[in-house]
Amino acid sequence: MPFLPRSFRRLPGATTLAVGLSFAPAAGAADLAAAPRVAPAFVDWSGVYLGLEGSAGASFGAFDFGRTTVGGRGVPAFRTGDATGRSDRSREATTAVGGAFAGYNWQTGPWLAGVEADLFGSNLKRPVASTAPGFGTEAVDPAFSLIRVKSDVLGAVRGRLGVAFERSLIYATFGLTGAEARFLATYPDPATGAVGTARRDRTYLGFTLGAGVQFAVSEHFSLGIDYRYNDLGGSGRFDLGTVPGAAGGPVSTRAGFIANEVMARLSWHPGGLRLPDEAEESGPVLGERFSLHGQTTFFNQAVAGFRAPYSGPNSLVPHQAQATTTATLFLGLKLTDSTELYYNPEFSQGFGLSRTLGVAGFTNGEAQKAGAPFPKLRSARYFVRQTFGLGGETETLPDGPNQIANTYDVERITFIAGKFAMGDYFDGNRYAHDPRVDFANWGLWSSAAWDFPANLPGYTQGILVEYNRAEFALRAAYTQVPKEPSSDVLDPRVFERGGFTIELEERHVLPFLDRPGKLRLGAFSNVGNSARYREVVGLAQAGTFDDINDAVAATRRPRRKSGVYVNLEQAVTDDLGVFARASAADGRNENLSFTDIDRSFSGGVSLKGSQWGRPSDTVGLGTSMNQLSPSHRDYFANGGLGLLIGDGRLTYAPERAVEAYYALSLGKALVLTADYQFVANPAYNRDRGPAHFFGTRLHADF
Repeated sequence: MPFLPRSFRRLPGATTLAVGLSFAPAAGAADLAAAPRVAPAFVDWSGVYLGLEGSAGASFGAFDFGRTTVGGRGVPAFRTGDATGRSDRSREATTAVGGAFAGYNWQTGPWLAGVEADLFGSNLKRPVASTAPGFGTEAVDPAFSLIRVKSDVLGAVRGRLGVAFERSLIYATFGLTGAEARFLATYPDPATGAVGTARRDRTYLGFTLGAGVQFAVSEHFSLGIDYRYNDLGGSGRFDLGTVPGAAGGPVSTRAGFIANEVMARLSWHPGGLRLPDEAEESGPVLGERFSLHGQTTFFNQAVAGFRAPYSGPNSLVPHQAQATTTATLFLGLKLTDSTELYYNPEFSQGFGLSRTLGVAGFTNGEAQKAGAPFPKLRSARYFVRQTFGLGGETETLPDGPNQIANTYDVERITFIAGKFAMGDYFDGNRYAHDPRVDFANWGLWSSAAWDFPANLPGYTQGILVEYNRAEFALRAAYTQVPKEPSSDVLDPRVFERGGFTIELEERHVLPFLDRPGKLRLGAFSNVGNSARYREVVGLAQAGTFDDINDAVAATRRPRRKSGVYVNLEQAVTDDLGVFARASAADGRNENLSFTDIDRSFSGGVSLKGSQWGRPSDTVGLGTSMNQLSPSHRDYFANGGLGLLIGDGRLTYAPERAVEAYYALSLGKALVLTADYQFVANPAYNRDRGPAHFFGTRLHADF
């Protein structure tokens, strides 16, 4: 889900390589010899590099079958879908890739060209579904798959074009790629019990396109995130065994192969890299009227096995791994001293575990309900900000994401209109609000019972006004809501349906601690197209509808949902901070946007690593408890499906979570995080879990 990160640094103003000598008109040889060496403004990536790459749950493959015949008779073509195994959740496949690469770079100024070769193994596998005789459900026990497709080895030779700045490299890549695939077929004949089997190995060759980012951690090592799209073309027609029985015969088909991979990469530079200075800069990035920042985050997460005696359409699946990747640009333009325009294009790719389903307080704050196996480009934010100063003291805000360096009156009124995320301005917290660098659990980085208006990626359109003083701020927003729960389309009837949110932010310094803190009190009231839980449960129990979810769709109409939240952050020492949240909603009607929580309580601590010589590292420990209203519990117990959860039935218990993370700073632009979460009663179901989640997160910004 979206948020406005607080962990960005500035792009260097200079983009030319400095010469390591200085000259004066009367300088002698001794002066020249003593001249200091000037560090470059960016890394010189020239030379040989070697490395390892890999991920789990971040690769997706699809095999599209062409015209298929059985005994010379044409049957409908079939396809695998993506290689996550989603269409059969009980056999969901884990997609994993890993291998090695080597390459060489040439660099002139900030511009880079290179060539690279890699070879990696994969676990892209997928059962095939079809309704053709001998393939489909009319002739087959669905307990096993008839055709399985596996791709074990992929390789590529690629060119790279990129640009370097500070310790970072952004590049595009293109070239040739190849893969080996195995087709495994099993054809039972229900009439005779005979079984036909076949195996065919096919080689694919095609092209690859992609992009990546790379960050110099030290003189000899760098970390990166690499995305590639592989179109491996078709295999040509091939035989795939024989279907037994009178209606059977030899099988002939052909299949095309497309794959998407996202991998984390560790590179070794044996010749060494010349690194720029670490000195912080001040002032705007591109001048007084422009701002440019960016971020990318790769989060790989897995869940171990857990007790799951039954599952529903929205259940969490054990033994799986998935990954998400986002990349965002933060562009700003100052029209006048008080008027600013901002635009944020954003790429996102991948899925949360079980397609971001199965846990109300979901475990990956970067996961979207609008996930995709390929990078999807959206206009995340576009808005205008108008500030009216009211005189008195002034403050200067530094250049940052969606903030051009500027001086404002401390007492001021600010208007914002356009597209944004509600979390950009409401429910902020210094210690738990940024799932790209701190807590990832939805119940910890947000007031989880606040059903903030948003489309599937987490953004809305509307207006916001804020009155700011040194002691407090008061802000309110009126925004669009989705046309119905979990819809990607925002309702255009803003005068009939919409969301109103108001928040008071109080700022203080506790005398006995002499440290700052903030207390935020918020309230919301949304009107959207939703169903009432008690009504649909009654209709289902009376037999009016065979499926309670049909009753939901039939009874949705404009209804109001309201709630409140309290949010506290408090510094205890310069390195130690604590936070706590509590939130509650009325719980009578469907939630529209966020998740299935009616009451939530959370809290924790955040500690900087100064005591062990790592002041830029952070350790976090937090816990949360989520609850449902009585009518909401009855809805799930009768087979209802929510925004994220629905096991088909329910033995209710509060959902509890504990999260611990260590964020290791690898420089001012790069953070590597190890994350662990424990969730008891996932989806409020005592019959399932507890579940253990393990994650690694790589975040970079400029």
